[in-house]
Amino acid sequence: MQANKRRDTKPELAVRSILHARGLRFRVDSAPFKGVRTRADIVFSKAKIAVFVDGCFWHGCPEHFISPKTNVNYWSAKITKNRDRDERVDRIMLEAGWAVIHIWEHEDPESAADLVERSWRSRTGRN
Repeated sequence: MQANKRRDTKPELAVRSILHARGLRFRVDSAPFKGVRTRADIVFSKAKIAVFVDGCFWHGCPEHFISPKTNVNYWSAKITKNRDRDERVDRIMLEAGWAVIHIWEHEDPESAADLVERSWRSRTGRN
């Protein structure tokens, strides 16, 4: 478990690199605002956009998640708890006026960056 990185994963770095090359500036591994006990992978504070690059295993990707064969009860509860937390955090952030974007680790980084940039342009009025 300790070998699993909490930040700077390959999918995160790929999306961040593309966004940075496009001139977008953001915070990394940051709490979007006080009162929410989570850290988004990419945060655009002024535009109120939080981007989460979710791992297929840890967040239970509907396409790629494969339930472990050992310690099934533990892992089932863990993944369910992660999904519930994600939904709770999304709801809190949406109620506070934030846009929340989830990107699966298997998604194409260019397409993911396009989605984030469109949201950023829409919320900042920079078309």
